[in-house]
Amino acid sequence: MMVGAAPFGVIFGTLAIAGGIPAWAAMALSAVVFAGSSQFVALSLIGGGVALPVLWLTTFVVNLRHALYSATLLPYARHLPARWRWALAFWLTDETFAVVEHKLRDHTGERDGARYWLGSSLAMYFNWQFWTIAGIAVGSNIPGLSDLGLDFAMVATFAAIVAPRLRERPVLVAALVAGTVVMVGRALPYKLGLMLATTAGVAAGVLAENLAGREPGIEETSP
Repeated sequence: MMVGAAPFGVIFGTLAIAGGIPAWAAMALSAVVFAGSSQFVALSLIGGGVALPVLWLTTFVVNLRHALYSATLLPYARHLPARWRWALAFWLTDETFAVVEHKLRDHTGERDGARYWLGSSLAMYFNWQFWTIAGIAVGSNIPGLSDLGLDFAMVATFAAIVAPRLRERPVLVAALVAGTVVMVGRALPYKLGLMLATTAGVAAGVLAENLAGREPGIEETSP
């Protein structure tokens, strides 16, 4: 996951500087926002001179998928103190969710689950900061870096997150429906097609799970 994020971070740093964003602002985006897809969307919107409300709304919609991640991990986090939940919520990313959800689902009795979660989060966080700095420092000096197709590494990372779960019929149905809807709605403004696809995928997955005679969601374990 960290290797897949590396070229993505370099390209972000490069494009930010090329787009006239100061180095400190590019670093602030990575440090405070810490969401690669939203950061790239923000770059394109800032370059287009959009109003701040449009920028906020669009990045909010793109990041709404994290609400689904949080809901999935809630059974493993509800017993944690508030300071842990706030920190883990901020550092939750696609990659961390994939690794942590798999770990906690298969090891529900893991006493150090929160520390494992924190370790994954910090590893991804500092990895992203490092490669953003690398993009700012040297990326702008490499001609045509953004045209080399290095951003495919992030696509491959997302594929690696999803692929192992496609053996489960509800997950496969959810992926097929979401993929179809996102393609149909790709022309909608403010990335609304993404949220429509998410909603349709979740609904289709839950329906498929119910038809298979299973209850939706994660089984909660007693404390």
